[in-house]
Amino acid sequence: MLFKNITILNENLDVQESMCVGISDDRICHIGNSIPKEDYGEVYDGKGRLLMSGFFNSHAHTPMTLMRGYGENMALQDWLNKRIFPFEAHLTGDDVYYATLLGIAESLRFGIVSTTDMYYLCDRMAEAFLESGAKANISRGIACFTDDDLKALPAYKESKELYEQYNESGGGRLKIDMSLHAEYTSTPKITAQLAEFTKKLGAQMHVHVSETKEEHEGCKVRHQGKTPVKYLSDLGLLDSKTTAAHCVYIEGEDFHILKEKGVTVASNPISNLKLASGVCNVPELYKEGIQVAIGTDSVASNNSLNFIEEMKFFGLVHKEKFRDPRLTTPKQTLYAATRAGALGQGRADTGTVKMGCKADLIALDISGPNMYPVHDLLNNLVYSASGSDVVLTMVDGKVLYRAGDFPTIDMEKVRYETERSIKRIIGALK
Repeated sequence: MLFKNITILNENLDVQESMCVGISDDRICHIGNSIPKEDYGEVYDGKGRLLMSGFFNSHAHTPMTLMRGYGENMALQDWLNKRIFPFEAHLTGDDVYYATLLGIAESLRFGIVSTTDMYYLCDRMAEAFLESGAKANISRGIACFTDDDLKALPAYKESKELYEQYNESGGGRLKIDMSLHAEYTSTPKITAQLAEFTKKLGAQMHVHVSETKEEHEGCKVRHQGKTPVKYLSDLGLLDSKTTAAHCVYIEGEDFHILKEKGVTVASNPISNLKLASGVCNVPELYKEGIQVAIGTDSVASNNSLNFIEEMKFFGLVHKEKFRDPRLTTPKQTLYAATRAGALGQGRADTGTVKMGCKADLIALDISGPNMYPVHDLLNNLVYSASGSDVVLTMVDGKVLYRAGDFPTIDMEKVRYETERSIKRIIGALK
């Protein structure tokens, strides 16, 4: 495909107008002011459009689309124990497969090209991502409250088999990470054994960290004053390339540890606000040189995958929390939503509009009244744009969403199957 006469956000997140971008196979092969001589197939008229990197959702639980709106106005532990866990106990592989497809469709609709995901029944998730054409880093969250060894856990077996069968499948679109659910849901023995196993595999790690004050302070009580970051680091879990979700209550030397270990922090502003968990100190993370990406968490606690909305919250919440309107600039926000997320997933060849990079791109309609006037397009993208402005989503050079159409997903069947799943599960819970 050749995008012509289109505005782009280049690799430095600078705006360039009236550009031509050529896509060949899965790569960006031309960026220039004039139409190239090469034939790139379909020509896309970019008048009134912006071409930029797609978004990288750095923390999600995609199959939880089935629980959208199911548990509202509840404290976190009540929400989990009274609504979420009982619902999840009835999930089947087919439920997870179709719920994942529903989440992928919503993601593509809002410009998300790749997702860092933690759940279970992950083989069915892998099937859905591969069939859809989207990208993902999938991990099976491991938890253990007994004295068992890691290899005795069904979740370990699932993680190992998932890695062996699916890692780097789909031409590298699918990566399999390892995952400790959290400090408070696992024993030191399991944590240390999983850390060693992950290092041996050469895999990446995905873990919840200091999401709530109760979790953070409880860890210090359980482990001789150690914070979750310190505890996990001492057990070797952060020695592998790690995405640490939330990090709302990190403190003191936590920042130094995260920087030293090269951890990517996935901030989830809307979910954290909705569950009254708090606000991640992203400005301090930036001061310490720690990579920050953006996640939606699940739609059960968000309640959507509208990534432009997530960017706006990310760009605003620190200003109020720390009483400084200069914090978290639009360029920082856009970088966190794109390149930082890609790097956090171990995808160095994407997340930017650059020659030779993967064509994981989105086109936005910037001709609407909400995008005028344009004093600074980056300001408009973060504070004025809407998820509905995304008109095309491309992954590895293939168009997976375009103006309401999902060429790789049968939306009628997905809606039918997910509705059937919900009726069955709600019926069982009554």
